[in-house]
Amino acid sequence: MQSFISSPRGMSLLTVALALFGPLVSGATYSNATATNSTTLGLLSSDTVTLDAKWNAAYAKAQALVAQLNNTEKVELITGSDVASVNWTALQFKDGDQGVISYYDASGFSETSALVQTWDRNLWTLQMEAVGAEMYGKGFQVVNGPTSGPLGRTPWGGRLVETMGQDVYLNGQMVGLATAGFLTAGVVPGGKHFLLNEQETNRSSLQSGTTTYTSNADDKTLHETYLFPFYDAVKSGMAGMMCAMSRVNGTQACENSYLLNTILKTELGFPGIVFPDADGQFTAFGSANGGEDYGSSSLWTDTLVAGITNGSFTKARLDDMAIRNVIPYYYADLDNGLQPNLSYATDYVDVRANHSAIIRQVGSASLSLLKNVNNALPLSKPKSLAIFGANAGPVMGGPGIGFSVSGTDSTYQGHLAGGSGSGTSTFPYLVTPHDALLLRAIDDGTVFRWIMNDTGYASSSGGMGSMGGSSSKSTGFGSGTNSAVSFTSYATDMEVCIVFLNAYSGEGLDRTELYNTDQDDLVISIASECNNTMVVLNTVGARLMDAWIENENVTAVVYGGLLGQNSGYSIADVLYGDVNPSGRLAYTIAKNESDYNVGICLTEVCEFTEGNYIDYKYFDSYNVTPRFEFGFGLSYTTFSYSDITVTQTAALNSTYATGTLSVGGREDLWTDIVNVTALISNTGSIDGHEVAQLYVSFPAAAAQPVRQLRGFERVLVGAGDDEAVSFALRRRDLSYWDVAAQEWAVAPGTYNFTVGASSRDLRLSATLDISI
Repeated sequence: MQSFISSPRGMSLLTVALALFGPLVSGATYSNATATNSTTLGLLSSDTVTLDAKWNAAYAKAQALVAQLNNTEKVELITGSDVASVNWTALQFKDGDQGVISYYDASGFSETSALVQTWDRNLWTLQMEAVGAEMYGKGFQVVNGPTSGPLGRTPWGGRLVETMGQDVYLNGQMVGLATAGFLTAGVVPGGKHFLLNEQETNRSSLQSGTTTYTSNADDKTLHETYLFPFYDAVKSGMAGMMCAMSRVNGTQACENSYLLNTILKTELGFPGIVFPDADGQFTAFGSANGGEDYGSSSLWTDTLVAGITNGSFTKARLDDMAIRNVIPYYYADLDNGLQPNLSYATDYVDVRANHSAIIRQVGSASLSLLKNVNNALPLSKPKSLAIFGANAGPVMGGPGIGFSVSGTDSTYQGHLAGGSGSGTSTFPYLVTPHDALLLRAIDDGTVFRWIMNDTGYASSSGGMGSMGGSSSKSTGFGSGTNSAVSFTSYATDMEVCIVFLNAYSGEGLDRTELYNTDQDDLVISIASECNNTMVVLNTVGARLMDAWIENENVTAVVYGGLLGQNSGYSIADVLYGDVNPSGRLAYTIAKNESDYNVGICLTEVCEFTEGNYIDYKYFDSYNVTPRFEFGFGLSYTTFSYSDITVTQTAALNSTYATGTLSVGGREDLWTDIVNVTALISNTGSIDGHEVAQLYVSFPAAAAQPVRQLRGFERVLVGAGDDEAVSFALRRRDLSYWDVAAQEWAVAPGTYNFTVGASSRDLRLSATLDISI
């Protein structure tokens, strides 16, 4: 029997048996609702969750398989072993959303924190289906992803490179489509991290030396912010869920019965397997009774069977765990016999197909143009071009970054295009900005210079570059293209200067800074000699830029995440105008670090006293002026908005959602009740994509932030043309969590609907009175 050492997240070839669906507590029963041909699952004594036809068929197969096992075999199955008597082969789990970690002949995709900045549902689906196809082709059945949480309570969180945006609606839309995309590819989506896993500091008992931190959030905050995206995930077919290694309201997340049994498996109607993050399982019966379905052989072998005998555990719960370990296999149609066998890291199994083109397209669509003075961009065959900064070129040995959960430095001494830990990208190659811009320079006849360092060079005569002092280092290069090799000399007389910056963090360590003095000084130095200085940033999260953003010689800023193997191509496509930039920020960039209201919690007890007021919801509600607001991004063309309409499309007959409990919560939460339309006009001379955004303000009784995103559409509008956009709002989009009733409620009253280009650039407004 295989020993369970850590969660599947950290083990590239760990065999784990997926098992999935049975009663959650002893005495729960199953019954068939023959009228609808669906299975009704008894999750608690008074609650049932109804499955649709696809889940019902998978459940029937899982139940039939588990019925053939004795108790010892069931324990073998839920601890990741093969079970010979039923020809069950344990399933293989693998990270992550950005591609197959540590495998040859696989693609290095954009990190999800970059992908979300496209605000494009089609591109989200395209990438996730491609990632899933590569997982499937390598023989893996379960993806440890998509990653909804950490959501981004604090911009100092170390793992924000893996998340899907700090807004719950945006995050939910993406995690739902990612879930569906993995299923389309034939692999099981295993979402993470459930729940409130918002920082790396003291995340595990091994790291803290004592115990994990506890995230203490009230019921309203938990539902309206951190749980909100997981509704979309479960509704879309999330068949696996990774519980976090930290605690929630004092109880270990993977042993938290209220979190896993009451909320996830009953309220959300989750019909899948719960498996632990590394170091997330602590006790045998605490985890098994608390809702964890897959776990450690060292904790569960013998113990659970003995528990049935002595009454500390139930056969019903063991059956539940075993069925939940199997149902995703059938739900993803993995029993069709078509998937290739598991390959190993160096086996030649090329699964990349046309994914290189997808990566380049996603990368360019995700880039946000934040500043563009006098149309400095796009470039058009400049006579001379100089590039600066470590982020412009390759690291000394590459490509990419090794798998590590020990933390990272605040900047990366090479081009940053992939993450670390669970967010590690495996690059077959990496195109840096230097590579892509060099090819352009050759074609255009541009004089091209570079210094790919952040902290300075000395000229051959011993004089220091403008970054002088002890940080400068002698190169011994002498003079290049008739100029001493220094920042100032290479910037002088250049038509265009581009400075490339990055900000780095990853699994295992939270961020220590939101700006970097060496890099900021580099920008200031180049701008002092070059009146057409541009800045390109690749960053894992919010990166402040107030040290130089208003410098009159800084003419353009292009801002993005970690773009994958074709990063340089994607950046050049935007710089030269082959792609009209349309990326929009998925979080707020402040003017000062102190403008953010939540930092890293350094104590064992982390109180989420800010409630729902994180990111733009805090900035807007408390009148804090950002440098660049949530949803912001410029274009090489201009757009106008007109003709807003708001229509109630369905009557509300009750304050509370009352539909049948089903996969994704009560069925009527998903009913469309309001539709908003607007007209977008391209008033410029270039075709371009606009990202129209819908924000809603609730009646006071709902106790909500001043406005919240509740719709968006990325639409291509030709120069001089118009395009209509439409936003359908579901009941859940206009609901708040009623703590007393423990139900989602709609507050009667006046709702304000605003449509615009960002959370603060609101062009149109209309109201609707909703009565019940």
